[in-house]
Amino acid sequence: MEIRTFNESDTQAVIDLWRAVSVGNAPHNDPATAIRQKLAVDRDLFLIADVGGAIVGTVMGGYDGHRGWIYAVAVRSDHRRRQIGSTLIRQMEKELVAQGCLKVNLQVVASNTEAVKFYETLGYSIEERVSMGKRLYE
Repeated sequence: MEIRTFNESDTQAVIDLWRAVSVGNAPHNDPATAIRQKLAVDRDLFLIADVGGAIVGTVMGGYDGHRGWIYAVAVRSDHRRRQIGSTLIRQMEKELVAQGCLKVNLQVVASNTEAVKFYETLGYSIEERVSMGKRLYE
C-alpha cells in the first residue's frame, strides 16, 4: 500500500469511492465539488491509499493555524480491517504536526458507533462540545 497525495487523475476513482461508502449526500458533500474546493486550499492535505494502482482509501485534512481537522475518511468496504484507515489517519496527523498543528478534531455522526470505536482505538476521545453548523447556500 502506498499513501500519497491526491493527483487530478484520481478524481473519478475518488468520486466513485465516496459514492460507494456514502461520505455524504448533502450539496456541500458533493464529491466533485469537495475535490475541486480542496484542491484550491491545502492540496497537500488530501491523501490517497493506493493498492496496486487502485484507490482504496482517502483522508482530507485542514489546518487554520489554530486547530487541525480530519475529513472524508473513506476506505473501500472490501479493504477494511487491513489498517488502511488507521494508516491514513496517522499519516495525516504527521502532516498536520509538520505544519505546527497541536490539536486535531474530527466529527462523526453520533449514531455511527463503529466509526467512534475506530477513532477511539487511534487515541481520539469524545469531547464535551456542541457541534454546530450553518449551511451558506440555499
